[in-house]
Amino acid sequence: MFRTMTKLDAVDLDLLRALSHDPRATVVALAEKLGLSRNTVQARMSRLEKSGVFLAFERTLSAEALGFPIEAFLQVTVRQAELPAIREALAQVPEVLQAHGLSGQVDLLVRVACRDTQHLFDTDARILSIEGVERTETSLVMGEVIGYRVGPLMNLARERL
Repeated sequence: MFRTMTKLDAVDLDLLRALSHDPRATVVALAEKLGLSRNTVQARMSRLEKSGVFLAFERTLSAEALGFPIEAFLQVTVRQAELPAIREALAQVPEVLQAHGLSGQVDLLVRVACRDTQHLFDTDARILSIEGVERTETSLVMGEVIGYRVGPLMNLARERL
């Protein structure tokens, strides 16, 4: 989420595109690739970071490689007044990879990773036992069809400049 609204220009978008293609690129390599000075790239990276453009600097790891090959999405219905406490409780469940608040019939979409189906059953039961959680509906992930991506959005943003 943006901490402050930052208007991205063509150079910012080119820099972000280069980073999306090579997330480990150094400032020097980015400057060379984009034909910019190292100081310009460093200043823009710092501004983008402070404004909240970068969501995380950690590597995305495979839950399966860690021994958790079963992933599922839990649609969770909650008592709205208890949402802050529910959020805190969910954050304490190590199997929870992500949780999103939703509008509509379902309040939360929670992504979990588990060792096997029994572990998934137990994880669902732990989430159901959180005070304020009213019900869950579990959908097993069969495969990722489109992974998280922003490249097409960058292209669309660049077209609008």
